[in-house]
Amino acid sequence: MDAAQSPPTAPAPGPQRSAASRRALAGTITSEVVAPIGAGLAVAASVPPWGWWPLAVAGLAGWYLLMAHPSARVRFRRSAVAAAAWLVPATVWMLDFSLPGWIVASAVYATGYGLVGALCPPDPARRAPAFPALFVVAEALRWNVPFGGVPLATLAMAEVASPLAPATRLLGSPGLSALTVVAGVAVAEAVAGRRRPATVAALVVAAGVAGGALVPRAEVVGTLDVAVVQGGGPQRTRADVCTERAVFERHLAASALIEGPVDLVVWPENVVNPTPDTIPTPRRCDAPLLRHDEAATTLAELARELDAVVVAGWFERAPSDDANVNYVTVVTPDGDTVDRYDKVRLVPFGEFVPLRSLIEAFSGELPARDTRPGEGPAVVVAPLDPGDGVRPVPLGVSISWEVFFDHRSRDSVRHGAEILLNPTNGSSYWLTIVQTQQVASSRLRALETDRWVLQAAPTGLSAVVDPAGRVRARTGVGEQAVLRATVELRRGTTPAVRWGLWPVLGTALVVLAALAAPAIRRRARSSGPPRAVGGA
Repeated sequence: MDAAQSPPTAPAPGPQRSAASRRALAGTITSEVVAPIGAGLAVAASVPPWGWWPLAVAGLAGWYLLMAHPSARVRFRRSAVAAAAWLVPATVWMLDFSLPGWIVASAVYATGYGLVGALCPPDPARRAPAFPALFVVAEALRWNVPFGGVPLATLAMAEVASPLAPATRLLGSPGLSALTVVAGVAVAEAVAGRRRPATVAALVVAAGVAGGALVPRAEVVGTLDVAVVQGGGPQRTRADVCTERAVFERHLAASALIEGPVDLVVWPENVVNPTPDTIPTPRRCDAPLLRHDEAATTLAELARELDAVVVAGWFERAPSDDANVNYVTVVTPDGDTVDRYDKVRLVPFGEFVPLRSLIEAFSGELPARDTRPGEGPAVVVAPLDPGDGVRPVPLGVSISWEVFFDHRSRDSVRHGAEILLNPTNGSSYWLTIVQTQQVASSRLRALETDRWVLQAAPTGLSAVVDPAGRVRARTGVGEQAVLRATVELRRGTTPAVRWGLWPVLGTALVVLAALAAPAIRRRARSSGPPRAVGGA
């Protein structure tokens, strides 16, 4: 066989093919990994404690552009990766609280936002309205389920310091989150050169902000001189019967720093933590255990000495059924306890354990018994003089975790609250992620209700927030301090208080239904009644 008769051979891969393969691989890695992670990390960096709010809009713009791929599976992957990059670092405090819980929560919520991507139409005409609407539904679900919801690291927290914040009075926290996503769409469409959808999205954002700014403000009905007490001490501590007296006494010592007349003194959550008389003092304790009667007597003496109403947070076992109870009491300048509020919305895995028998196999740091939830309205009434004589003043109360849920402060205002209190305890948490996000939540509640908010924590962060959502005073972590302020009592409701989530969620559902209607009609026509074949 000569050369002319030799069978042809395939050309060896050349430099050009190798370069093309590398470029294709790099493109895949960028679009499937780098870009989604970058978008999610930008959103994470916008929420407290980092708080670089413009990055939320930038991250959502990038996320939105990634949803242009025609494959629903690809959009699901990209969206889930972006969500994980957002939520994993922004909830890393859970690692110290419950490693399995952190992993499960991150996976569940990433999957939820993955569905946002899978359901989002890839064409720009439908994607622009669908993306914010789907985000609203996903956020509403995350804020309410499972186990009552986990509204942490939210877009609303990120934007409470942004120019979008006034919209909160009109649309509430859900509306602020929605407008943040719409702003991301506006930026993305502008970058893509599509002027019409970019303009429409920008006008929606502007209308929401303007509407919030035009909402009538609440009526000022008096002022109070207040003191928010922070006893101080180390972070990342756990409850221990041998330290309960020390915590209580640190707050007594801090209260001794109050100078001059004061109307209202606010102590944090569960810093009055007495042990039942039936439990003896362990030998390892340096001092006798704190008991209920001693704590109640001491608080009454403090109220008399300061000639002020003292609102203090208790945590103890109920003598009736041995269940834990978390509540605040109102002690008058006469030393009388005149009202009490028991915490209604409890912390999952902290104050109650869902699926306890299963979870105990993975974590040994669970409460030995569940806390019993309260049932009453989120207010206590205190005899106070706001400038025109002593009268019963309704004080709204959201204990710790409850401040993350807008419906608790809405309940307060609907029952007449003229100011909001947030006694809390973040001393057991790692880092300051939870504490800074709680301050952001207090700012949201102030905007939504048009009320002053007083946040009191044993080791920080404590804060005084005005109705515009501005932090007027704030403590550092671990310090012993008293925040003094003159605050307004206010009456009246905002649209956010009256309507809550429903206008925003309802609009989102209407948008999604309108976008899905043509496809539903086409499928209905294509699957019409079968034609008859043959005849009789």
